Amino acid sequence: MESSGGSKGCMEQLSTFIRTLKGILLTTEIALCILILICYGASVTLGYVSLAIFELIYTIVIFIIFAFEFHLQVSFIHWGWTDFLRALIGCVAFLITSLIVIIGHHDGAGVAAGVFGLLVGIVMGYDAYTIVPQLRKQHAAVPHPDPTGGI
Repeated sequence: MESSGGSKGCMEQLSTFIRTLKGILLTTEIALCILILICYGASVTLGYVSLAIFELIYTIVIFIIFAFEFHLQVSFIHWGWTDFLRALIGCVAFLITSLIVIIGHHDGAGVAAGVFGLLVGIVMGYDAYTIVPQLRKQHAAVPHPDPTGGI
């Protein structure tokens, strides 16, 4: 079925977004967070599940906002900085908790969750790295008046 008015349907928007770099990064982050949840569920170290759940939900919300272009409709929120802070905080938090789990715990599922945590931390760090040029582009130089007064 074709949508009326020439606008894209939901599935077409979703499949188009998933093929972009941002879509690939967000999809990878979601998949790795699900793997981390599974590994922590099988392990004896359940204390770190909350980070994976929080980042999974936050990443899914950002994925939906960018996939269906809601960020263009809601302009009072700076979505670039919102996404950058999500990626940066997730990167640092996953790297720290994963190192703690890998070093301190000795069960196989916990170590696997730590390894997946390191991977998602690296992916989120790369995501934050790719957001920075977009943030720098949005700032235009402020015109300065001529100090001599045009003389």
